[in-house]
Amino acid sequence: MTGTLDIGWIGIDGPAPHQAHGEKAYLLAKAAAAGLDVPPAFVLPADWGGDVGPALAKLEAAAGAKLGDPERPLLLAVRPAAEMAAGGVAPAILNIGVTTQTLPALRACLGERVAQDLWRRLIHSYGAGALSVEGEEFEYALHDTLRVAGATSEAALSATCLADLAQASLALIDDAGEAFPDDPRAQLDGALAALPQAWGSRRAKLRRQAMGADEDAPMVLIVQAMALGLGPTPSGAGVADLREEASGAPCLTGRYLDQAQGEDALMGLRTPMVLLAEERAARGLHVPALEDVAPAVVPALREAGEVLEAAIGDGVSLEFTIEAGRLWVLEVKRAKRSARAAVQIAVDLASRGVIKPEEALMRIDPGHLEEQLHPAIDPVARRTVLGQGLPASPGGASGRLVFSPDAAEVAAARGEQTILALIETSPEDIRGMHAAAGVLTVRGGMTSHAAVVARGLGKPCVVGARDLILSRKEGALRTADGRALTEGTVVTVDGTVGQLLDGTMPMIQPETSGAFATLMTWADEARCLGVRVNADTGLDATTAESFGAEGIGLCRTEHMFFQRGRITAMREMIMAEDTESRKAALATLLPMQRGDFVELFQSMPGRPVTVRLLDPPLHEFLPHSEAELGDMAASLGVPVAKVAQRAAELAEFNPMLGKRGCRIGIAYPEIYEMQARAIFEAAIEAGRITGSPVRPEIMIPLVSAVREIEVLRTHIDRIAAIVRELQGEMVDYTVGVMIETPRACLRAGDMAHICGFLSFGTNDLTQMLYGLSRDDAGRFMPDYVAQNVFAHDPFHSLDVEGVGEMIEVAIERAKARAPGISLGLCGEHGGDPASVDFCERAGLDYVSCSPYRVPVARLAAAQAAIRSRSAD
Repeated sequence: MTGTLDIGWIGIDGPAPHQAHGEKAYLLAKAAAAGLDVPPAFVLPADWGGDVGPALAKLEAAAGAKLGDPERPLLLAVRPAAEMAAGGVAPAILNIGVTTQTLPALRACLGERVAQDLWRRLIHSYGAGALSVEGEEFEYALHDTLRVAGATSEAALSATCLADLAQASLALIDDAGEAFPDDPRAQLDGALAALPQAWGSRRAKLRRQAMGADEDAPMVLIVQAMALGLGPTPSGAGVADLREEASGAPCLTGRYLDQAQGEDALMGLRTPMVLLAEERAARGLHVPALEDVAPAVVPALREAGEVLEAAIGDGVSLEFTIEAGRLWVLEVKRAKRSARAAVQIAVDLASRGVIKPEEALMRIDPGHLEEQLHPAIDPVARRTVLGQGLPASPGGASGRLVFSPDAAEVAAARGEQTILALIETSPEDIRGMHAAAGVLTVRGGMTSHAAVVARGLGKPCVVGARDLILSRKEGALRTADGRALTEGTVVTVDGTVGQLLDGTMPMIQPETSGAFATLMTWADEARCLGVRVNADTGLDATTAESFGAEGIGLCRTEHMFFQRGRITAMREMIMAEDTESRKAALATLLPMQRGDFVELFQSMPGRPVTVRLLDPPLHEFLPHSEAELGDMAASLGVPVAKVAQRAAELAEFNPMLGKRGCRIGIAYPEIYEMQARAIFEAAIEAGRITGSPVRPEIMIPLVSAVREIEVLRTHIDRIAAIVRELQGEMVDYTVGVMIETPRACLRAGDMAHICGFLSFGTNDLTQMLYGLSRDDAGRFMPDYVAQNVFAHDPFHSLDVEGVGEMIEVAIERAKARAPGISLGLCGEHGGDPASVDFCERAGLDYVSCSPYRVPVARLAAAQAAIRSRSAD
């Protein structure tokens, strides 16, 4: 025989199941090897063929019984070893070996009723699994028997009723044109032939495909001695979870059904017991508990869980059978777990020495860490989905729908939670995003303004909800099924999966102490890459420091100008007709900006703080609608026509490639001079307050030519000298550039020669290399990813082949001219695990990301370093 040469043995001397046999067989063999009671078995590989007689003989010897023996009959189960048994298409076949010849011995050993129950169970199991009889036919026969007998469950049926049910079931098989084998070896051979055939059926393949499994996955079979679960009390079957799914804490919960086999406890045919009396009390149930009827089994289950965790190195759940008080382990699974539970389990195991801390780090998906920093919707709660978009910022929040930033602010002043829904957001909407509990936009992608700002604020956000229609005129958000959600409707945003839900949802609060903190400590010990934060306020910075940020890698100064009381001064500066008028307006902004920087520097004493000078085009600070233009004109005391004219002058066909970044500083040097002065004066003041030196890093954005740096650095150095003369103190500062254009990458060597640092702004760099608008790409990106045009959204995870190669070119050229130059990445990719892995391999010094992604980057950096060391 061909395949049987690769047989795996469970609880029998010989080679244990390996990877080709599947995890189900592998874990069961681990349980047997750890000394737990596991019925002996052999595992047939997918390509087995020929006679299983020799393997059966070895199993019979291990079990001390023989298949078909009229005095001591061995009963067998044949189970699919695949992890997903096709939704019941290829179910296990139990009690193989019950025949008219073995029934007398079973009666003598177990009693008439149990013998008849085993007989009818085999007929049902074999008829549905190996013959062409629908399982429902046997269910109808059972229900008829229960009705006639006046019984509420099969456990209440007498031996006579069970014998009659067996005969009625055999008649169903005859009616189907099939023949039930009364020979035990024929039963075994029939099961071994039928299950692979059912597994390979079109129906089974479609079910596997629907479940996300490989439709062509091979079938592996486990042939195992039966643990009956029927007979002298206590006997039965159940399932036990040894870890809480939500928290990962050790526990013992599950279900148990007396006088049952297989998955009876989960089938709903009878009300099962809980395992512990405390669970019964906590849930207000009125059912018995396993510890009431079999108190010795409960500590045995706990001990089995501890043994299995040590043997497997993971949290587990198990399927078990009790046979006359003896606990048998029939199946072992890795415990189901939430993101939070995965951390708890990994840290618990590493703390006990079962696995190493490095292995614990590698087991956690960094992307899931962010979920633990926000309130999350209870995973077991029922949800009514109103709309689907992109999961731009994780977490959940409930509140009343509002359609304007003003409405969000008014509601926040009343202490009410809101969900701010807009077509898309712009910088002037930031105040409303601050006030709202969650954000929803109909348009936008993963790096749209709403997504970036919401992640920075730690607000749950869904963007690009294309199946929703927002009408400001109608004052409603309309769903795909025509439902109109008006302002005030209570909804929930789930930014983790990208859904808008109906009503208020129950939440699980964040937890960053305990196992989470321990994991982060291990991550910091393992990583090489620094992790900074993108922060624009002291609150952002303080939040990020609590998450382990080592400094600020990007402060976007433009966000400071959109606050109330500042936007007017900013607009006065924009409306100025000459340099002196601009300087007068900037003088009003100077103390405001200086105060912001003092707060920022104080929040990061002794740590690097990178401040990016003004980047967006000036038109973004102007209103758009006629009504808003009128309000601006009134606040400035100028004609509306003048405001409209200035807005028209600043309008550009392609503003992202227009007069922005360093080009503003070249055209209006007084703007950057004001910001530089605010930075230097704030550094001196913050240093005096904290007693720690402040060394600001001033970053010039959107540089393409060395001469741009030279011109702007001259202005910066001049302001530094003026501040020194006025304050009598010199600030130790560094000037660097944000590498966002392809030309800057190619000229990185020349730039490194005159800069203290280079920081890659991968959002714009990706946009320019691809020729994509990051704000509009969300409209077609799902189609591109679905058709594998792009493997992933390049704005979400760094394009290593294109953008990555450009960065590597820049790094090589920069280090050739300035070997010690500091190199970082401050785009949104800084919080993406795959992108962080690239940064480690490329040789960057640090990444910078939004506050709530700092733990993600720390863990991703640790995993990247571990992989790098393993490869060496």
